[in-house]
Amino acid sequence: MIYQTFAELYDELFDPAMYQQWLDFVRRELPDQSGEILELACGTGRLAVLLAQAGYHVTGLDLSDNMLALAEQHAEEAAVPLPLVAGNMLDLSEIGEFSAVTCFADSFCYLQDLSQVQTAFTQVAAHLAAKGKFLFDVITPYQTDEIYPGYMYNYRDEERAFMWTSYASEDYAHGAEHDLSFFIWNADKQAFDEVSELHQERTYVLADYQTALAAAGFSKVKVTADFGRSTPDDKTTRWFFDCQK
Repeated sequence: MIYQTFAELYDELFDPAMYQQWLDFVRRELPDQSGEILELACGTGRLAVLLAQAGYHVTGLDLSDNMLALAEQHAEEAAVPLPLVAGNMLDLSEIGEFSAVTCFADSFCYLQDLSQVQTAFTQVAAHLAAKGKFLFDVITPYQTDEIYPGYMYNYRDEERAFMWTSYASEDYAHGAEHDLSFFIWNADKQAFDEVSELHQERTYVLADYQTALAAAGFSKVKVTADFGRSTPDDKTTRWFFDCQK
C-alpha cells in the first residue's frame, strides 16, 4: 500500500504544466495523428491520456505496476482508449512496430550506464517503422552539476509528508542522487509509516547521445531546448531530441 501511495503522491506533485508542454512538443513534431505511438516509461499516464485526447493512438509501457494502475484509472476517467504494457525499455522483443516512440521526463537518465542507453536506443530503432520518429528528452550535465546539488523540496499535509534532497553523485560524472522520504499516517498505529528511496540519475555530454543514436541507426537527429522552441546553450537544463532512421 505504501508504494501505491508513493505513486499517487508522485502523480499529485508533478507539475501538470510540463505535461502540456510535452504534448505541445509532440504535436509540433508529429502533426500526423494516424500512426501508433509507443510511450516508454509512461508512468501514471498523464501525458498518454493527453495524447489520446488529442487524437493520437497511444500505447503506454512502464516497469511499475503501481504506475500502470494509476494510468489505467486516468484513462478510464478521461474515457479514452489507452493500451498499457508492463515492460522494460531494454527489451522490447514482445512489442510490435510503431510509427513513433516517445520517452520523456529524462527517463533514460535512470538507466545504469551509457551501454544501457545504447541498448534502449537500439531497441527503439528495431521497433520503429520506416520514417518513424523517436522523440525524447534528457537532463543535461549543467542540470546535474550545477542545479541539482543542494536542491531540496518538502511537502506536508495532514496525512502525508514528503522530503526530497538532491546531491551530486560521488561515483560518476554528471550524476545526481535524489534522497526521497515519504511519511504516511497510519491510523491503526497512530504513527507515521516511512518509506525512503534513493533515485539515481546519470546523463552524458551531447556527443555521447549523438554517437549512441547513430550506432542505433538514427541518421537524422535534431537537438533543441525549451521543449523544442529554442537552440541549446551552455546553461540548457534539458535537451529535446527529434530522431529518424
